[in-house]
Amino acid sequence: MTDTANTGVRARLDDHRLPDPVPAGEYEGCPVTGVLRRVGDKWALLLVTLLGQRPYRFNELHRAVDGISQRMLTRTLRTLESDGLVDREVLPTSPPSVEYRLTPLGVSLLEPLAVLAGWALDHHAEIVAARRRPV
Repeated sequence: MTDTANTGVRARLDDHRLPDPVPAGEYEGCPVTGVLRRVGDKWALLLVTLLGQRPYRFNELHRAVDGISQRMLTRTLRTLESDGLVDREVLPTSPPSVEYRLTPLGVSLLEPLAVLAGWALDHHAEIVAARRRPV
């Protein structure tokens, strides 16, 4: 990793300069784009954050997230599971219940999310002020 000339920020992508213009297919196929879309989803970030605290049963998660429908909770959990971020375990209870927890890959996402959240909190006032300025 080296310092970039224009920002002084250390970046892993320094050796991977983007073409000008960036082809749509390259942007769409970029792993970073996919991850940002996933964590930028309306519910995924919240669910990953909650599951980072402890495992939850489905109904506990549903009660913990005001405004999410059962259908959307199911879809989001399935997507996070298919990405390898969440593990689903059917518990041998009567009736059967399901518990969700972060996988080690999901846990590894918590630190970069915390850094992004910290940046957002640190710069919230600046962003709000910028949005109020006329374009």
